[in-house]
Amino acid sequence: MQRLKTRAQFQAVMAGTTVSRTAHFALHRLALQPAPSPVEGADVLFAVDDVWVGVLLPKRWARRAVTRNAIRRQIYAVCGDQAASLPRAAHVVRLRSGFDRKQFISATSVQLKQAVRGELEQLVRRALA
Repeated sequence: MQRLKTRAQFQAVMAGTTVSRTAHFALHRLALQPAPSPVEGADVLFAVDDVWVGVLLPKRWARRAVTRNAIRRQIYAVCGDQAASLPRAAHVVRLRSGFDRKQFISATSVQLKQAVRGELEQLVRRALA
């Protein structure tokens, strides 16, 4: 599994289709085109034909950095577990609404981690169906 790193990669995937949604997350996918013969000076966004994953966590929906980091780790863990079943494409998991801070007081609480992981597994299952 490869990770998206550049702004151009994220923009290309976000211009693709939304393949599944849950209450808090959306999964965007861009099918990878077979790379033409390498041309000197050509900028290839996705040089490796593999599963690519990126995470988009706006501060608007997760104010605290510790919350964003905990969610990011969960996303990469779930995607890593499901990498064999995901199609060889570029994916972006986007947080589209915040988790209630009154219900999940601590950013590192077991309840928040379980809620995030369960929802991410549901997101990936919907994308594979």
